[in-house]
Order: sequence, then structure tokens, then C-alpha cells
Amino acid sequence: MLWRLLRESVPEHRKKYFVAIVAMVLVAASTAGTAWIMGEIVNSMTDSENKQRVYWVAFGVAGIFFLKGCASYVQAVMMARAGNRIVAQKQVLLYRRLLEQGVAFFNVTESSDILMRVTRSAEMARNVIDTIVTGFVRDALTLLGLVLVMIYQQPVLSMVCLVIGPLAIFCVRQILSRVRLVMEQEMAGMAEIIKVIQETSMGARVVKAFALENIMASRMEAAVRKVEKRQNKMIRLQTATAPLMDTITGLAIASIVILSSANLFGQSAGSPGQLMSFVTAFLMAYEPAKRLSRMRVTLEAGMMGVKMMYQLIDQPQTMMESDHARDLSEGDGPTSLKFENISFSYVEDTNVIDDLTIDFPAGKTTALVGPSGGGKSTILNLILRLYDPTEGRITIDGCDLRDATFASLRQKIGYVGQDTFLFSNNVLENLRIARPDASEEEVYEAARISHADEFIRKLPKGYKTQIGENGAFLSGGQRQRLAIARAVLRRAPVLLLDEATSALDSHSETLVKDAIEKITKGVTTIVVAHRLSTILTADQICYMENGRLVEAGSLTELLEKNGSFGALYRQQFDVTP
Repeated sequence: MLWRLLRESVPEHRKKYFVAIVAMVLVAASTAGTAWIMGEIVNSMTDSENKQRVYWVAFGVAGIFFLKGCASYVQAVMMARAGNRIVAQKQVLLYRRLLEQGVAFFNVTESSDILMRVTRSAEMARNVIDTIVTGFVRDALTLLGLVLVMIYQQPVLSMVCLVIGPLAIFCVRQILSRVRLVMEQEMAGMAEIIKVIQETSMGARVVKAFALENIMASRMEAAVRKVEKRQNKMIRLQTATAPLMDTITGLAIASIVILSSANLFGQSAGSPGQLMSFVTAFLMAYEPAKRLSRMRVTLEAGMMGVKMMYQLIDQPQTMMESDHARDLSEGDGPTSLKFENISFSYVEDTNVIDDLTIDFPAGKTTALVGPSGGGKSTILNLILRLYDPTEGRITIDGCDLRDATFASLRQKIGYVGQDTFLFSNNVLENLRIARPDASEEEVYEAARISHADEFIRKLPKGYKTQIGENGAFLSGGQRQRLAIARAVLRRAPVLLLDEATSALDSHSETLVKDAIEKITKGVTTIVVAHRLSTILTADQICYMENGRLVEAGSLTELLEKNGSFGALYRQQFDVTP
């Protein structure tokens, strides 16, 4: 997984990383040079009469620190640019993968989990790359340079210090086993926090109506406390290397002090400058050594985010376009639709539609009626190809939907659902999503046909008025009329209406029924309705029950049969048989 992340992310930004790596090499060299020149500083101060040497040392110090500052700046900027671009690319990739998924994926995946994967996991992937590049280049080279200075100045004392290093590595390895589990729990806790916030925002009316404030507050407090607990544990694991390294460093310095005063193996401690340079190099080596010792811990934590990211990227698509998919022809006449022996189930072995055959006449209106759970809305979902039937086939102008491209299929369909969704934008842009190339006059005409123009112009900024998240600033009837205006603007040969007048009062319903009558002329229309008053003029009425077609025909024919539809008609219109 780590190799895959590097292979997919680094090559595209190799120029930035190359510049950053060159800068890191200069940082490492200047850091080692700082430790080395400390010896020259001490020696020049003990030989203050040699002015030329003092000046050269002074210029050397200034040059080294200037080089280090410039290189550090270049390194930080290049790493940030590459890292930010990687985050942006991964988030776009994750979002595109989401768009490619069918509706079934979103039915079984919580939005809080999706948000966590798209936001946090991409950022953690960037942190993993940064950790590897800085760890293996800047920190490793800096440590190597400082160790070389130590060996050059005090070879014997250096050997003593290097013996202690493996002890630190062994201790760090014991920490890694717990990092992965704690990180998984922390990510799950963060997803729970997002879920509670989402539910509070989307269900604000229900929360207020049922006085759920205390219950929601308790849920949030429990989720926050869990995350706090995990984060505290993670911090303890990540920082456990600090006291470990401090203790080992203290023991090493104590050993240096003792050994430097002794005549070890017949060798003296060397000049004061050499000893000063050695001690400086040793102390400066502490930070890169500590970062390197913590690198595995940091990588283990970051790889949880990378794992979550690739789980979403590699998630099998629940709805795919055929390899041989073709665009549906425009056609001159009305469009025909047919269901041929269709069976479908959302859950295995539980059919919502069972061996259904229906012919939806071209240019005519077909109404689907019957009790809830009969499969009426599912029929619309199958026509939109949000799902594929488990058996049988659906044809549009004789072409199997599975052989058509998604774009050309949806271009032929206008849809108005019972749950109208509007984007957090202005009215004009919400209508234009039906046909982005539509002129403003065409948008106004669609609004007039759907009887939405009058209330839109009364809004503070008319068509430029922001309507809030999912049209929060509009009434249910106003949102429904905007949805119908979108369908009008779409000018599609097939129109699907799923309880299109469900949110309207009697006056608005009359207006919208008039609008629907205008836009359905010559259009293959399928209407799902519970109120029979909205479908009395339909050319064909299909009574659905338990996923089966019970009876079909015109209003007159079904009333003459006096079957299931007749009973529903008498019930709604209080007609005595």
C-alpha cells in the first residue's frame, strides 16, 4: 500500500520533490557544518592573535547559517506545494469515485464515513509522503553528517555513543504494535462526531419537536470523549520516544564527560575545539535521531488514513456502464418504454418487483397506483437505471437500458421526485442544472409554465436569491414547483413524476396539475400517485400490489371491472358501489 501511494503520487511532482531533496541535502550539510565549525570557533578564540583565522571562521559561521536558512525555506515551500497538490488530487479522485458509484452504494454507506475518508484520509496520505521524504533524506543525511563529524573529531567516544543507538531502536519497535489499533478507534470516533452533527443539522425540526436536545448532547459528549481518550492514548504512544531518547542521550553525555577526562587507550581527549565540535554534533544529532525513531510510529498512524482512502478508491462499482455502451438515438417521434419479465430485489431473496411486464405507450401518460410497497417508485428507479433488474430487461425505443450510455439515457429523462432536492445556490442556477446551456429567457419560461415565476420574482433578489441548503428558505410547495420547472426546462422525451404534487396545497396543486398537463403532451409520462385526483386523465392506469401488475387499463375500463382499482377509487372519492 505504501509503495502504491508513492508510485501514484510522487512521479508527477518529481521536479518539486527533486528541488526539495536538494534543499534537504544542503540543510543536512549545513547542520553538519555547524557542528564542525564549533570546534574552529573554540580554537580561534584560544588563538585570538590570529585575526585572519578569526575572520574566516566568522564568515564561515554566517555563510553556513545563511545557506541553512535559504535551503530550509526552499524545502518547506516545495514540500508544501507538492503535498497540497497531492491532497487536492486525492480528494478529487475520491469524489469522482463516489460519483461513479450507484445509488446502492450510498444506501449501505454512511455519509459520515464518506466525509471522513474524503477529507482526513487524503491529508494523512500527504503526511505519510512528507514523513518518508523528510525522514529518509533530511533527517537521515543530517544524522549521517553529524555522526561523521563526531567520528572525525573523536573516533573513540563516537564508538561508545553508537553502541547505545540499537537500544533506542528496540524500544521504539515495542510501541508500534499498539499504534494501529488506537488509530482505527480514533478514526471511527471522528466519524461518529460527524454523524451526530449531520443528524442534528438535517433533523433539526425533529430534534426540536421531540425535545431531543439532551439526548443529542449526550451522544455528542460520548463521541467526543471517546475521541479525546483515543487521541490522548495516541499522543502517549507518539511521545513515548521522547523520554526514551532523552534518557539515552543523558547517559551518553554522562559517559562522554567521564571518558573525555580519561586517557582512553593511550589517547587524550584531544583539543578543546575537537571536544566542543564532538559534543555539539552529538547534541544536534539528538533531534533528527528522535524524529527518525518516531517515524515508524507516525507512518503507522498515517497508513490507517491511506488504507481508508484506498478502500474507497478500490470499492467495486455498484453500477457500471457496459464496455459496449452506445448513445441512444435522438429520434423524431415520442419515446417508447417496455418492461419485459422484470424481477428486482434490494435485498437478496426478497423481490420488490416480480415478473413484471408493462408497455408504456409512446407519447402517452401511464399512472402507477396502489398501496405503499407495491414497487411503484422502484419502477422509476429502474428506468433511471439507478439499479439493474435481477431478471428480464427494460427497453427504450427497443434498446436495452444496459446497452445505453448513462449520459444519453438520463438526457432522455426528466424527473420530479416526492423528496425535492435543491442545491445551496440561487434559484437561477438550481433551475439551470436541468440544462446548463439554457438561456435566462428559457429558464423564465419554464418557471412560468410551472407557475413558479410569480413567487420567484417576489423573493428579495428574484432569480438570484440564495435559497439555502436544500431550499431551506422556501416552502415545500415552492420547492416542488422549482423541481417541476427543472423538468420543463429539461425538454426530455420521457417524464417521470413520483408524487409530484405531494407537498402542495389545493391551490398550488391545481396550478401544478395545469403545468403537468402542458408538459406531458406528446411526452412519454409515468406518474406515481396515491391521490387518484391527479391521474384521472391518464391514458393508462396500472394498479400495482406486492411488485405485481394486478390490472391495467383506462379509467373507464378499470371502473367497469370493479376490481382493486375500483375499490381504491370508491374509497378515495367516497362513492357507493
